[in-house]
Amino acid sequence: MILFGASGMVGGGVLRECLLDPSVEQVLAVGRRPLGVSHPKLREIQLADLSELTGVEGQLLGFDAAFWCLGVSSVGMSEEEYRRVTYDLTLGVARRLAHGNPGLTFTYVSGAGTDSTERGRAMWARVKGRTENDLLKLPFKAAFMFRPGFIRARRRDHLPSVTFRVLYTVILPFMLLASLASPNVLTSTDRVGRAMIHVVTRGAPRPWLSNREINDLAQ
Repeated sequence: MILFGASGMVGGGVLRECLLDPSVEQVLAVGRRPLGVSHPKLREIQLADLSELTGVEGQLLGFDAAFWCLGVSSVGMSEEEYRRVTYDLTLGVARRLAHGNPGLTFTYVSGAGTDSTERGRAMWARVKGRTENDLLKLPFKAAFMFRPGFIRARRRDHLPSVTFRVLYTVILPFMLLASLASPNVLTSTDRVGRAMIHVVTRGAPRPWLSNREINDLAQ
């Protein structure tokens, strides 16, 4: 399988689960910087610009799964800037993968609250909604939109920024307490990884997966 964003919070957890799972034969991690991980199943492609795949397209053929774990916060970004990173990059790569891998299952990490109508007030939710909708139109074997809420990270050094780490540290105890009453208030990077492997090998009842469904599939 191909993994985009393995150096991030979610991608790092997904990578770990893929390397542990015997059903995953090979992981090709595509990203901007080296992972610092050595494993017999792992191969890396490093690109300064992930939208420019011309020189490596041949290495992206013959795979049955792609996990898209890249993403940025919309805070401080205009809609045009956020769309360029969230929609344009994702769809540009996905179209190439669909063309070269007709039997591929594509999983996309979106977010709780994504707006499938593309008409809501929240800019990020509209852009995510359009991204999901257009991914589902591509000729993949299957495509799944993961919509997690709060995610518990395995490693805090994978958190994207100092500000995010502070907020995460403050919020996590409250989320853990809330999860005692409602377990699906949160999921984890490990569960997201296991659920992604599940949808490739066994499928899922529908393409949009919330915390509850992610946790169920991870079992």
